[in-house]
Amino acid sequence: MSPAAAEARRAALLDWFADRGRDLPWRRTRDPWAILVSELMLQQTQVPRVLPRFEAFLRRWPSPAACAAAPLADIVTAWAGLGYNRRAVNLHRCAQAVVDHHDGALPDDLAALLALPGIGPYTARAVLAFAFDRDDVGVLDTNAARVLARWEGRSLKPKEAQAAADAAAAPGAGWAWNQAMLDLGATRCRPRTPDCEDCPVRPWCGWGDAGRPSPDPAVGSAGVSGRQAAFEGSDRQGRGRLVDALRLGPVRAADVARVAGWPDDPERAGRVAASLVADGLAIADEVGTLRLPGTSRPHAS
Repeated sequence: MSPAAAEARRAALLDWFADRGRDLPWRRTRDPWAILVSELMLQQTQVPRVLPRFEAFLRRWPSPAACAAAPLADIVTAWAGLGYNRRAVNLHRCAQAVVDHHDGALPDDLAALLALPGIGPYTARAVLAFAFDRDDVGVLDTNAARVLARWEGRSLKPKEAQAAADAAAAPGAGWAWNQAMLDLGATRCRPRTPDCEDCPVRPWCGWGDAGRPSPDPAVGSAGVSGRQAAFEGSDRQGRGRLVDALRLGPVRAADVARVAGWPDDPERAGRVAASLVADGLAIADEVGTLRLPGTSRPHAS
């Protein structure tokens, strides 16, 4: 793509976002901690589920120092309903590392962010773009990755996808550009039903220009989520049941299989319980009773 075409595409997308961008609470702040909290909540969790939880969480723990000082059990309990409870553990560990190594303030350096517990390439770049307005990084979530593959008209390898995201970023508009890319993928360049007719950058889309041939270049492209394995009957479901029970209090070893939903498969339940301990979501005493770290409330029957 020529520099002139790239600039025209940037201008069209930024104009569309200025007029049609979603109004979301985490877009009304540039506080790095608030941005980090929102990004971890939004990972594989839909926006409507996050909306009522984001501001409530920040009222309780408005800074890394406040989160780091809280018992992990409180953070995990507050995470109920957001899925992937390991993210709550990662957030707590990250807050502690920020306090211990960065004087309680998230760094504005990519390498330093990546060194923090639970922060990967996407989250680190999201903090840089959305908190620090950096325009030299492209935020590559599944929505942006899908847009980029379709623009290129081919599936991209991991390094290609990130390089394309970084190269596409708009100079002087890091925050707006990356938010616009996320909105474009979420509301127009959708996985199965792309709205090409109402797409602001339709004239510069390689896949659209070719008549949207099959296969869709976004399928299998780096960063684009595939179909998730069924939740019903999975180990993830058993983990969730156990954590939900632990939010109420300890779970005795004899009750683990029942609580996990597999009363006739104690071996599987034990393996899943061990994975919670390994992930820092639970601790087990000498007789195998599980509880959330930092709490010893009696089990509610």
